[in-house]
Amino acid sequence: MAFSVMRMEELDRVRFEEGTAAWRPIRRALGVTAVGINAYTAEAAGDEVIERHDERSFGAGGHEEVYLVVSGRAGFTIDGEAVDAPAGTLLRIDPGTMRHAVAEEPATTVVVVGGKPGAALPVSPFEHWYAAQPAYAAGDYARAVEIASAGLADWPDNPSLRYQLACFEALRGAREAAIAHLRIAYERNPATREWAAEDPDLEAVRDDPALAG
Repeated sequence: MAFSVMRMEELDRVRFEEGTAAWRPIRRALGVTAVGINAYTAEAAGDEVIERHDERSFGAGGHEEVYLVVSGRAGFTIDGEAVDAPAGTLLRIDPGTMRHAVAEEPATTVVVVGGKPGAALPVSPFEHWYAAQPAYAAGDYARAVEIASAGLADWPDNPSLRYQLACFEALRGAREAAIAHLRIAYERNPATREWAAEDPDLEAVRDDPALAG
């Protein structure tokens, strides 16, 4: 099956002792293989929702972890520092950093996503030009180029990334660089030539003879 779907309340609640959270096995339920992802639910305020650990024990995977509080409110202690985490809070914690959390409200649920640092990379190509959008919108095209160009290390021939870089380069007056990016984009995805025909960002370069053919 190409996808899996379920609601949080359908997940099992595996309990080990009173006063601690129930483990909610998201990864196993959905068949996720790319990252570790699970949830923990504390029914009562004052119950532990995330056990004290630093990802270095024999039961841990040495993961970089992201915690998302999806309901209730959690009080985290991270290497001795208190962090208030109402619903909607995201925390990223490095392996080797001690963390612990207690529910501050009933029915507090925290989703945890983890993986070995760097193991799940590279990120998708789109993330690089999405990250450059604020600079583009502000007219700082040189900065947009700098941000999006970081994606070339992992995606050197990606036509969509090259196309976006061509737009940024054209807007900042770097004609040769824009043409070089467009050549790769056109070769890898001919549809980008159609995009360029109507794209005002490329008005300065799209009719260059170097792009003919």
